[in-house]
Amino acid sequence: MYEKILVAIDTSAIGDRVFNTALQLAKLGNSNLMLVHILSEEAQESPISNLWPMSVGYDPQIMKEYHQIWEQFEKECLQMLQSKTSAGRDAGFPTEFTQVRGNPGREICKIAQEWSADLIVMGRRGHSVLSELVLGSVSNYVIHRAHCSVHIVQD
Repeated sequence: MYEKILVAIDTSAIGDRVFNTALQLAKLGNSNLMLVHILSEEAQESPISNLWPMSVGYDPQIMKEYHQIWEQFEKECLQMLQSKTSAGRDAGFPTEFTQVRGNPGREICKIAQEWSADLIVMGRRGHSVLSELVLGSVSNYVIHRAHCSVHIVQD
């Protein structure tokens, strides 16, 4: 069915559902898995999304705090990826991971293209139409720009 499944996950509860859905799909075709996490300051899960407006004016203490919080967040996300990679391998699937910083939609599409993914599995939080118009939607971006099929797990 699908030889290569890219799994876009984060640290939220839907990230677990996305991963479990990807494992179920991988069983159908004995697929390879690529777990992807995109680090983005604007992401809902980012611990610094509320700190960013305060740091517009340069304050050394706020910037130091910003970097410490961000480094801890990066470590936690990396640990989540390593844990899920082990779980994928324990389930019998070749599993690798990558974590990059950038725009989530663009990075997911780019990595999927470079890795030659057959399918992207990702979540959708179900924001209102208004918030999607204002904030945009990563899943909407990926659906319309990915080179391959996209499976959405609804929150």
